[in-house]
Amino acid sequence: MKGLVFTELLEMAEAAVGEEVVDEVLDGLELETGGAYSSVGSYPCSELFAIVGALSEKTGMSGEALQVAFGHWMFDRFVVGYPAFFESKRSALEMLDAIEGEVHVEVRKLYPDAELPRFETEWLGEDALQMDYRSPRPLMAFCRGLVEACVKHFEQPMDIEEHASEQVEGHGARFVIRRAA
Repeated sequence: MKGLVFTELLEMAEAAVGEEVVDEVLDGLELETGGAYSSVGSYPCSELFAIVGALSEKTGMSGEALQVAFGHWMFDRFVVGYPAFFESKRSALEMLDAIEGEVHVEVRKLYPDAELPRFETEWLGEDALQMDYRSPRPLMAFCRGLVEACVKHFEQPMDIEEHASEQVEGHGARFVIRRAA
């Protein structure tokens, strides 16, 4: 997993609970890396889950809620760091539809070794999008946070349905995002 995910998770945690608590959490874990990450490095996904689990224990917030919050955090970072992806989009539905065909294409150019999740989208009329998320990692709640943050960013009320997807190898979810009535 790319180091950017680790560095951002730790930044979010420091903003929420402080650097001392994050250091305490990292010191309490037996991590191959010792808890030192570079945004351009690659690290075992197991370390991300160890950190999320330890933060969950320390804060009392569920691992799933932490993943959702992290999805919101990362989306906001993407908006700041990569504004060009968002400028031409008129809605959250357009942005979500562009992840695989635009955003991930550019990410793969920068990081050819990145193991990205897959997003398959299908329009269900002009006001609804079905998005299937597939990944070898169980980050469905993180994905939900990204979707929620995208909807919030575009300031257009949407209803988000999430369904577990058993039809995929690895981990997956189906999101149906519709303009709210």
